[in-house]
Order: sequence, then structure tokens, then C-alpha cells
Amino acid sequence: MERLLTMFEEADPFSTWWPTIAALTVGIVITVRTLMSGQRCPNDNQINEQIVVVTGGSGGIGFEIAQALAGRGGRIILACRNLKAGERAAAIIKRELGCRTPLRSADDNPADRYFVEARYLDLCSLRSVHHFAGQLMAEFERIDVLVHNAGVVFANTQVPTEDGFERHSQVNYLAPFLLTHLLMPHLQRSDQGRIIFVSAHAHQGAKIDFDDPLNVGTWSVRFHAREAFAHSKLCVLLATRWLARELKGTSVTVNCCTPGLVRGTRHFRNSPLMSSICVKAVTYPWMWLFMKNAYEGAQCAIRLATDPQLKEVTGEYFNDCEIAESSETGQDKELAKKLYMQTIKTLESVTKLTVDREAYGMDLELETGSELRLEALAEAETETNQGADEGEEQSLE
Repeated sequence: MERLLTMFEEADPFSTWWPTIAALTVGIVITVRTLMSGQRCPNDNQINEQIVVVTGGSGGIGFEIAQALAGRGGRIILACRNLKAGERAAAIIKRELGCRTPLRSADDNPADRYFVEARYLDLCSLRSVHHFAGQLMAEFERIDVLVHNAGVVFANTQVPTEDGFERHSQVNYLAPFLLTHLLMPHLQRSDQGRIIFVSAHAHQGAKIDFDDPLNVGTWSVRFHAREAFAHSKLCVLLATRWLARELKGTSVTVNCCTPGLVRGTRHFRNSPLMSSICVKAVTYPWMWLFMKNAYEGAQCAIRLATDPQLKEVTGEYFNDCEIAESSETGQDKELAKKLYMQTIKTLESVTKLTVDREAYGMDLELETGSELRLEALAEAETETNQGADEGEEQSLE
């Protein structure tokens, strides 16, 4: 032992390059990790008693969004396909927030001060979307924030949903689009309703056909899972752009954001990166270094849900809590309009865009949401009836 202590005492750190190399390596790793983790939500604004719906809130990014907004005073509804996992997540959120909250009395349970509940929602079923929306509208008088976080990637593109759509298209785009329209009357009852769609960097490489932007025609392309995911996220961005125009003059804003590359969620369970233990062992250090964790990925959506400075901001694409530039295709207004109209017509062919008030015992004025849909269709029909020369000119644009 004395010999070992003597060696340390006589050691000269400057006699070798190894300490310097180790220090530089650690410094580079810390710098890269800090840069890749992204910006944190720049505010701690409270949203007391605001009713917030978060889809896919049982884990990953959705869980972090829900926990942050519950901690700021929001009344959180977790919309989950796995109801048991959602109820477990709600209990965890309340327990963890309760542990941070000081006691008021000996009999006080701080966890009871937080409202976090889980509700069943399967985005693979438009019937489930209708049922979920009807229950919310019957129970709550308004909805303040709607966060479309749930999504799928690397799903089987050969097996359609029960409604006949490709899985990425329905779960990531069509079902959230439908839910937004169903809940629109309640969102417009809020002083400042906010709709937040979660897109992805993958939209930049998406393929889309102007004549069939939804990719549901008889000539529709058979997408690979990666292409289908990218296409669905581009549709989310384009619909956000046009829906913001449709909602102009109302109290509702709609924006979308990308969480960045995020590890630690269930999205990669079908990815080739998770195909074997050996592949996981090789890729995990790089994933840790270059990808965000779920907490870091949630920051942009948290800001969109809480920041009063964004009260008038709508139709924008956010990255790292700031407005970012999307792909050129994601800024195409004509394509956005074409997609929006086709989406409405496609959904109307298989379901309704309004909630059945009698089925849920509601006495609601749903004309606002209906007007939004009818005005859009009327505008589309007017343009369709214009002269052929003018139509060809618009198509070339």
C-alpha cells in the first residue's frame, strides 16, 4: 500500500500525453452531448386549470410532456391505447409531483392536488377516435391544449388498419386530423386554444404526389416503412400550415414541432437497430451521444403549450423551441391546400367529422367546426368549377 501511495506522489502527469488525451476526449463528449440535447423550454409559466389532452402519454415524450404540464397546474388527460400503462403513468406522475410538493397539513396528500387521468384511445380505429372525442366533450366544457404526440414508425405497411388505411398514414396523420376536427368546438371555447402536432425531421426526405398527396388513390405508391413514416410526417406539417389559415380570426392556434432524434422510446422496437443484442451494444453508445432523451425531446412541445409569447403564432414549424425552416415541400401552399381538401373528403367517405351529440347526451353548439369544414369544401368546389385554362395554370404553379 505504501508503495502504491509513493507511486502516486511521485507521478508526473505532464510526463505523458494520456491525461491530456483523456481530458480532451471527455471535454469533446460533454460538448457534443450538450449540443445534441437541444434547448430547454425557456419559461416556467403556469397553466392553472387548463385542460390538456396528450395522446401517447403513457411513456416516452408524451409522458414527459404530461408530467411537465401537470406540474404547471394543467388538468391532464392521457390518451393511450394501452389503458393499464396509461393509468400506471398517471399514478407515477401524480406520485412524483406530490413528492416535490410541500405538505399543508398532516392529513394532506400532495398527489391529490394534481389531476392526471388516462383514457382509452386507439388511433388505428376511427370509431375509437369518435368515442374518445364524444366522452371528452360530454365531460369537459372546453379543451385548452391538444397535443398530438402518439405515432408509429417501422410498422407493417402491408397490413392496413380496420378503416382500410396504411398504418403510418392513419396513426400519425388521419386520426389526429379527425380528432382535431371533432374537438374543434371545445377548443374554440377556450380563451386561447392550442393545437400541437408532433412532426419529425424525416419529413424532409418524404415523397409525395401532388395529384394524390394522401397516397390513397388507385395508383398509390407502396411505401417502405421509412418512406411511409416520412410521408405521414410531411402530411402533418402541410395540414398544420393550411389548418392555421382556416382558423385565422379564431382563438385557436395550431403549430407543429419536431422533437429531434430521441432515444428511449418504444418507436425503435421494430427498428433494425434493435434487431439483436449485438447491434444494440454497438449502436447504444452512439445513440446516447447523438440522440436526445425523452425529457429533452419534450421541451419544444412544452413551450408551445405554455408560452404566452406564442399566443398569436400559428402555422409554424418548431425545432429546439424556436421557429425553424422546413423543407421546400413543407412550405408549398398549393400542396397543403390539396392535401387538406383530400383529407376531408377521404375521411367523410368513411366517417363523420362531427360528434353525435345525442349519443353522448350533449347539448353543444357544433356549428363552428361544421362551418370550417363546409367553407373549405365550398371553396374547393368553386375552384373546381372555374375554366379549364385557369385550372391548368394553377396546377402548373
